[in-house]
Amino acid sequence: MATGKGQRVVVGLSGGVDSAVSAYLLKQQGYDVIGIFMKNWEDDDDSEYCSSNIDFVDAASVADVIGIEIEHVNFAADYKDRVFAEFLREYQAGRTPNPDVLCNAEIKFKAFLDHAMRLGAEKIATGHYARVRLNEATGRHELLKGLDPLKDQSYFLHRLNQAQLSKTLFPVGELPKTEVRRIAEEIGLPNAKKKDSTGICFIGERPFREFLNRYISKAPGPIKDERGRVLGQHQGLSFYTLGQRQGLGIGGVKEKGAQRGGGEHAPWFVARKDIEKNTLWVVQGHDHPWLQYGALQADDASWVAGEPPAPGTLASKTRYRQADAPCVLAPGANGAFALDFPEPQWAVTPGQSAVLYEGEVCLGGGVIAQAH
Repeated sequence: MATGKGQRVVVGLSGGVDSAVSAYLLKQQGYDVIGIFMKNWEDDDDSEYCSSNIDFVDAASVADVIGIEIEHVNFAADYKDRVFAEFLREYQAGRTPNPDVLCNAEIKFKAFLDHAMRLGAEKIATGHYARVRLNEATGRHELLKGLDPLKDQSYFLHRLNQAQLSKTLFPVGELPKTEVRRIAEEIGLPNAKKKDSTGICFIGERPFREFLNRYISKAPGPIKDERGRVLGQHQGLSFYTLGQRQGLGIGGVKEKGAQRGGGEHAPWFVARKDIEKNTLWVVQGHDHPWLQYGALQADDASWVAGEPPAPGTLASKTRYRQADAPCVLAPGANGAFALDFPEPQWAVTPGQSAVLYEGEVCLGGGVIAQAH
């Protein structure tokens, strides 16, 4: 089924199996495919955690098997200016940003898209699990969830606009991951069994606190429980996120008496960060009231259609690995909006993205400013 008719498509080859199979599928469909490997980070590229050299070797051997050209492009300067600087600003303000959302909006679908157009491409493609559909009635492009519910990545792509979506293909968005792996093995791709990367796009698998230490000064302070008792000392508020239960260093501390949300041995969770008083507040038990939120405000909204959806009932995710939750949208001025939740949401975290859906259609979203 040659649907490509020789159209030039530039595929972002990461060294992973999803982008590799994407390139293969496009070539099968008759597209003129060129691979590009994006290098986005080079501060410590020789370290044990930075795998970009290994990834490039994998991407190059994939290109060889498929029979396409590959180009190595360095976007590290763009990345530092557009993504990393913002990432650090957010952490220093006590919020928890999502660099993968920023990276998609600023690098993969901006710097990379511009570069691909200069190469004479008509489209770009990535290995994301999402889909694009042209709505004949409105003439607009819609961003849809990937068909594999366990792998859907529309959350990370919600800031893409009409111009970007009109030039983007997501070949594996129609497939379950198991089928992608099967295709990779069948055609003999060298990375068919390569593990999925789980690290933040530029940090890789390295210990996160150790990485942040280089860029953010430590300001230790007290860890307190809901009664105001000091349980220990934190290493700097930037290093903690709401809902976190690992790495608090207070595992042996027990609350006496009946607990809201947990028993005597219930784990501790980060519940609040008081920047002014440099205090980390923790509570015991996953279901503690301090971890439940009924509403949020978000700003810096970006809508796929170019305008906000109508007020009313929709679904949303306030973190990536989460089922869609019903919510009521109230758009505000200057790119702000509010969401109310019939069911409380757990550990809604400022700096993360609140992403809105109508069925399988991703409408866009914004950055959580506060929750209550």
